Amino acid sequence: MKLKRTLAISLAALSLGGSLAACSAAAVTPKPAASPTPGAVQTNAPAATPKYVFLFIGDGMSYPQIQSTSDFLGALKDKDYWQAQPSLDDNQGAVLDGPEYLNFMNFEAAGSAVTYDSNSFAPDSASTATSISTGHKTYSGSINVDETGSVAYETIAEQLRDQKDYKIGVITSVNLNHATPAAFYAHQASRSSYYEIGLELIDSDFDYFAGGGLLKPTGSKGDQKNLYDLAKTAGYTVAMTNAEAEAVGPATGKAILIDEDLADSDALAYELDRTDDMWSLADYVEKGVEVLDNEKGFFLMCEGGKIDWACHANDAASSIHDTKAMADAVQVAIEFAAKHPDETLIVVTGDHETGGLTIGFAGTDYDTYLDLLESQKISYAKFDSDYVAAYKENKTSFADVLKDIETLFGLKAAGEAGDKLVLTDYELEQLRAAYEKSINGTAASKYEQEEYVLYGTYEPLSVTLTHIINNKAGISFTSYSHTGLPVAVLAQGVGADTFNGYYDNTQIYVKLAALLGLTAA
Repeated sequence: MKLKRTLAISLAALSLGGSLAACSAAAVTPKPAASPTPGAVQTNAPAATPKYVFLFIGDGMSYPQIQSTSDFLGALKDKDYWQAQPSLDDNQGAVLDGPEYLNFMNFEAAGSAVTYDSNSFAPDSASTATSISTGHKTYSGSINVDETGSVAYETIAEQLRDQKDYKIGVITSVNLNHATPAAFYAHQASRSSYYEIGLELIDSDFDYFAGGGLLKPTGSKGDQKNLYDLAKTAGYTVAMTNAEAEAVGPATGKAILIDEDLADSDALAYELDRTDDMWSLADYVEKGVEVLDNEKGFFLMCEGGKIDWACHANDAASSIHDTKAMADAVQVAIEFAAKHPDETLIVVTGDHETGGLTIGFAGTDYDTYLDLLESQKISYAKFDSDYVAAYKENKTSFADVLKDIETLFGLKAAGEAGDKLVLTDYELEQLRAAYEKSINGTAASKYEQEEYVLYGTYEPLSVTLTHIINNKAGISFTSYSHTGLPVAVLAQGVGADTFNGYYDNTQIYVKLAALLGLTAA
């Protein structure tokens, strides 16, 4: 039976040790990589070589995503403290216990990786995942090719398959031919070449794929051979239901598991929206371990892709819950490593930061009220699909919309004094303007720039709701896009200490390749 997991943060566990278009190659003159290239990797393996390697990539996950999740859990633990504090100037003798650490936050090694790519300090997932997977910089939008699009780079997963006969698994909470998972098996000048990426997925001969559905499975015009049929012809078992996924095991052979309960853009549902009968990211990791475990070794990459999507939409609650889901998935690796302590390496990192998330907001000064985010019961995407679409069709009144908002987000037009979820006149005015924009198409401003700052490319009503509850909690965003923050690199197990320090993201590949004794292509 499939195991449903909750976030594991025990001391025992801790002590275990949107797509961007491809950029034109003519737009920027390539510069040499600022860090050692794969050619500098030593080919002799260290004394201890990890046999089982887990690489977890939180898409869009940098320090703010990790810390806000930790602080949110701490705020729930300290709820009595928050309820007693009108402000930090009147603490009534209460003492804040602090954050609740995620399981990977106290890994034995803690490094930081710089994320710039060949044409931006605020890079995209294709180029940054290329750096992690191959040790090379490239343009935003390109996957495992150089800036000209004419030279392909071999990935660490391909090298482990060819040089060491490791079994390979790729898991994601978004689409299997999306940028980050594709960076471990595909080589394309444009991350938007979904059909071609899907063909490379099939040709990779990797052992296990799991996650969201393939984008454009019959090509951009819908007239190509179906990728799922081609995968079956190539010897893959394609599981499209939970029952079929349950039946997959070590004797199955190559397998592709597509989530039964696909949500927005054929990705897994946000963790905030997931029900107990739906598979979690941790479930797919557990199934991956079952399929891949063998005497020669395996490499398993797992992406928490919807952290990025949530932060693009400035939905802090959804980002937090998906970061918790990533920690749940890491817990599976931690438990596996407890049985193989001298053979396992776990690395947790991000490809870039998304949204310019920070803990703190001008309207709350030095205070935060992160427990307020518990009042949000639904992601922005599900609110769009299940509620806003109906509001538009039925021209639902603002008064009736406010009733749903109170149920789903906790925000209310009136309430008792001191209730921080009561909307101010300013916030009500913001919501009404967003309602008019979403439901009736009424411009919120005569300035296009102001409307973009208010809503980005998102549903005005939904993004305004998340902005308001974020800000009430003391959380804010600066962007609907990626930013240039470094990302954490946290490691546990065989060779973990090599990931300490502050370095370029290409060094993640370099360090892994050296530990594994790989020969550069």
